[in-house]
Amino acid sequence: MSGKAALNKAVFTPNDERMLAAVQVKRRTKKKIPFLATGGQGDYSTFICLSVTSKKPTQVFITKVKQFEGSSSFVRRSQWSISQLREVNALDSTQDCPEFDLVFENGSDQWTAGSAGEKSMFIHILHHTCQRYMSERKPNFINCHLRTLEGNSVLHSATASVSSAVQKASQALNERGERLGRVDEKTGEMMNSAQHFADTAHKLAMKHKC
Repeated sequence: MSGKAALNKAVFTPNDERMLAAVQVKRRTKKKIPFLATGGQGDYSTFICLSVTSKKPTQVFITKVKQFEGSSSFVRRSQWSISQLREVNALDSTQDCPEFDLVFENGSDQWTAGSAGEKSMFIHILHHTCQRYMSERKPNFINCHLRTLEGNSVLHSATASVSSAVQKASQALNERGERLGRVDEKTGEMMNSAQHFADTAHKLAMKHKC
C-alpha cells in the first residue's frame, strides 16, 4: 500500500471521508514555539490533505496530518473547512517552483512541497474541488499557471508525446513507402529489360531459323 493510500485509510476512511489529494510539505517559516513547550516528539513528516465527506450535505476539508519518524501511524493536527480558505498563492506564475501559501480567515501557512509537479497537482485538484462544491465566496488562486488550474500540463505532455510518436511512425511509413516504391520501380525496370531481352532473342532466333 502506498503512503497516501495508507494515509487515506488511517485518517479519513474511519470518519466517512474520502481523500481527494495530499501533498507532503515542509514549513518555509518556522513556527514560534512557546517557551514552556518542551519534550517534542522528534522529527516528523507533514501532509496537507484535501478530503470530502461521504454523507450529505457534502463537506470539504483541508487537513494537516503528521507522521512522526519511526511510526507508521498518522496524527490529525489542524483542520479547516474549505469555506475558510481565502487564498491559494502559488508564488510564481512564470516558472515552476514547489512553494505555495494557503491563507485562511484566521491565519496562513507557508509551505514547500516535495516538487513543483506535486504542488501543481495539489493546486489543480483543490481548484477543481472549489469550483465543484462552492457556489459563492470562492478562494482566490493567484500566481498560478493557467495550465495548472485547467489541468492541461499533464494532458499537454501526453498529447505532445502521442503526436511525436504518430509523427515518427508516419515518417517511418513514408520512408518505407518510398523505399518500397524505389524497389517496385527497379523491379519494373528489370522486368521490362528482361522482356525486351527475351523479345530480341526470339527475333534473332526466328531470323536465323529462316
